[in-house]
Amino acid sequence: MSTDSHSTSAMADLTPIVKLSAVNKHYGPLHVLQNINLEVTKGEVVVVLGPSGSGKSTLCRTINRLETIDDGSIEIDGKVLPEEGKALAKLRADVGMVFQSFNLFAHKTILENVTLGPIKAKGMKKAEADKLAMSLLERVGVANQKDKLPAQLSGGQQQRVAIARALAMRPKVMLFDEPTSALDPEMINEVLDTMIGLAKEGMTMIVVTHEMGFARKAADRVIFMADGQIVEEATPEQFFTNPTSARAKDFLGKLITN
Repeated sequence: MSTDSHSTSAMADLTPIVKLSAVNKHYGPLHVLQNINLEVTKGEVVVVLGPSGSGKSTLCRTINRLETIDDGSIEIDGKVLPEEGKALAKLRADVGMVFQSFNLFAHKTILENVTLGPIKAKGMKKAEADKLAMSLLERVGVANQKDKLPAQLSGGQQQRVAIARALAMRPKVMLFDEPTSALDPEMINEVLDTMIGLAKEGMTMIVVTHEMGFARKAADRVIFMADGQIVEEATPEQFFTNPTSARAKDFLGKLITN
């Protein structure tokens, strides 16, 4: 781990919440993740940047084994991610995931979408799940939409419900895979503001995004990927003002001129 905003004394007694060691992944002949080593500590916000096809989303999806890996290991809070079965389901519950598409159940109300996981997966009583869901919907600013169906909400509202649904499982880490890429421009900020709020509250987050403003504002550390490799790790300040690799300079140069 190179640089981040946490003090070294605090870091010394922290087991990483997420640890990837020598992770490789192929799609046929394509080597999409090449010997990835990454540690994320509790409360840290890591933003993953890079051009399309660099392996960012695949990296994100391997962390709760939506994608399998060919070799290496992934640990969540000190436990190696199992390959399948109940142990995987249990560990996966510690990892919240928010996708590009909101993946809400169309025939269930907003409240039901958020309570489903705690009731089904964690055996929570309905009254307790409803109370938790309402507090989370309040937190993401859509509590007044609780009785509506997803199709009655804007894209930005649906994505905030998806965030509340992930939080309802009380995860140890939240993964965001391009959470604003399917949204209209005017809705992007409402989702990013929700995510910035979570970061300030100390949620451990790994965020794959093209939103440079979010990376500057909320990240403790920026990971830059290209061609399936982590090319550079730095604080946002260092990365945006003084990138060290030619690939990162090229990437930022194209963003600034577009």
